[in-house]
Formats: sequence, C-alpha cells, structure tokens
Amino acid sequence: QVQLVESGGGLVQAGGSLRLSCAASGRTFSWNRMGWFRQAPGKEREFVAAIRWVNGITYYADSVRGRFTVSRDNAKNTVYLQMNSLRPEDTAVYYCAADQAVVVSASPASYRYWGQGTQVTVSS
Repeated sequence: QVQLVESGGGLVQAGGSLRLSCAASGRTFSWNRMGWFRQAPGKEREFVAAIRWVNGITYYADSVRGRFTVSRDNAKNTVYLQMNSLRPEDTAVYYCAADQAVVVSASPASYRYWGQGTQVTVSS
C-alpha cells in the first residue's frame, strides 16, 4: 500500500502563488509516476500535471503549462506543485495520485493511489 498526504492548499488572490506538497509513504517502490489532478464543484476530476519518478520528466495540462511546475524530492518521497499566476478558474480540490505504471497518463482512472485532497481557492 501507498499512502499520500497533500498539504499547502489555501486561499490566495488572483495572481498569487501556492506550493502544494504530497508526501508518499508505504511501499515506496510501488510507484513510477505521480500526478496532480483537480476537481471543481460540479465538474469532473481533471489532469493538471505529472512526473516520472525515475527521471523527473514532467507533463502538464495546457491550462496550466507555463504557470505550474511539478517537481519531486526523491530523498523525501515528496512531490510538489508550484502554482504561480493563479486564476479564479484554478479554484478546486487538488489531489495527488501515484501508480506503478511507467507511461504517464492524464486519466484519473489509471492511477491506483490517491491522497485526500487539499482545497485551493483563488479570489478575484
């Protein structure tokens, strides 16, 4: 089993920044990719960014590319999501997810392990 715990959410004004963290524990060899997703009220969960654990290659949704940066700290088993130039439409619950598969996917259904989520609210 893998446990994921997100932190770092909060309320920020448009144009501001937040950094989310996702600490992983448990069977640390059980994941090769980690992703960030978000879900706004009344909407489906959507892909935000992902990173391959072994080589750090990153992937982004078009809506956040250039504003968000995903990174990892192997020693701490932690993945980060640095969010800059935040917009009201970025408001959502943000989840991190992990999976053993190597190929990065934007589909939530392809990730086995999930955190509990952290709320990000961007005011206009």
